[in-house]
Amino acid sequence: MSATTPPEPIGPYIIGWAVLLLLLGLSVLAAYEPIGPVFQPVVHFGIAATQAAIVFVIFMKLRGRPALKWVFAAAGFFWLMFLFGLASVDYATRSGFPLR
Repeated sequence: MSATTPPEPIGPYIIGWAVLLLLLGLSVLAAYEPIGPVFQPVVHFGIAATQAAIVFVIFMKLRGRPALKWVFAAAGFFWLMFLFGLASVDYATRSGFPLR
């Protein structure tokens, strides 16, 4: 006989998906609203950070223990930021770009 684990509840996934769709609609709405050049990036980055947090916590199951999951998630995020930083330095230091 094998021990079976009970199936995971599907409710959090459906709620997470619905919230992601709501935030997608909010992002599209914010793209067409004239809220100013200062506040528009703040709104969009806030929406994107909220969406990323929902994906991390619900779909990647980073909620709760063990803490080692958080260490590896943070390491992946660190390397992603490192690669974005190197790419932006490369873009900023190129001469003659864009071509005229």
